[in-house]
Amino acid sequence: MYELDESKYFYLLLLLPFLVLLFFYVQYWKIKSQKAFGDLELVKKLSPEKSRFKPALKFILILLAFGMIILALVNPKIGTKVEKVKREGIDIVFAIDVSKSMLAEDIAPNRLEKSKQVVSQIINNLGSDRIGIIAYAGSAFPVLPITTDYNVAKMYLQSMNQGMISSQGSNLDEAIKLSKTYFEGSPNTSKVMILVSDGEDHSEGAEDAAEEAKKIGMKIITIGIGTTAGGPIPNKRNGVIESFHRDRSTGEVVVTKLRPEGLEAIAKAAKGGYVNGSNTKQVVEFIKKSLNNIQKTEFEATETANFQSQFQWFLGFGFFLLLLDVFLLERKTKWVQKMDLFNEKKH
Repeated sequence: MYELDESKYFYLLLLLPFLVLLFFYVQYWKIKSQKAFGDLELVKKLSPEKSRFKPALKFILILLAFGMIILALVNPKIGTKVEKVKREGIDIVFAIDVSKSMLAEDIAPNRLEKSKQVVSQIINNLGSDRIGIIAYAGSAFPVLPITTDYNVAKMYLQSMNQGMISSQGSNLDEAIKLSKTYFEGSPNTSKVMILVSDGEDHSEGAEDAAEEAKKIGMKIITIGIGTTAGGPIPNKRNGVIESFHRDRSTGEVVVTKLRPEGLEAIAKAAKGGYVNGSNTKQVVEFIKKSLNNIQKTEFEATETANFQSQFQWFLGFGFFLLLLDVFLLERKTKWVQKMDLFNEKKH
């Protein structure tokens, strides 16, 4: 098993063909200059100790050294150890509203991006808890199953967008029902759903769904994103606002507002809590305090591979080649001269 820590440095390998072309150009320029100086054979006789192939050999060593240093920057890692570990924590499912109203910019940069920032910071402050992600609008969609890989979770989180669910609205009861399925394989673990939304247009069955979730021991913490003053929903093309979303019946620009009452009711029904998401630091502290009051349970043993960096081998070999190049002179080696590989001796 292996992985590449910084694969972006592979782009530096594109410099190698350029260096090869530069080398051939320099050799061509040298020959041209020698011809301009005088007869080429006579010039060679003036420097009989100069080797024909050593400049090329030195250049190959430099190319190899450069390649080794690039591989060291990439930092290949090899999994050398697999061990079983046990974790204690909480199963947490993040349900994120991706409905059209989440594009409103009453909170910078917009409600959806702010939601992703808040969730990302919460994940950064978790310990050994397992997490899953759900996106919802008019329906709910599983984005990531329960996992302990926080880096993968944040990658999926950043890929979420308003267009991933075609049906519009804020069907909170569907999100709650889908979250319950995430916990079916772990009946004895502590269960928490963190619901991030502006609370607008939520379905009437959301509180009933929260009551049902409480029966299986699932707590729901709600985070309100947006402002009560609200803002319009922009229609953008290539990042530029072209118009604002209008009501089909009246033609008026729709102003979407944060509706905390519904979110507070859902949290109360599932013995959770509500927090306004405007201040990320306060949200993180609230979530941390809430999770500390929930009993942690032991997860089933999992296997993890410990990867060890191998950059030092490539870096060491690269510097060895550079050192070899320094001591490799362009003069002919005496024992090679005696072999007369190029039949240069006159008989």
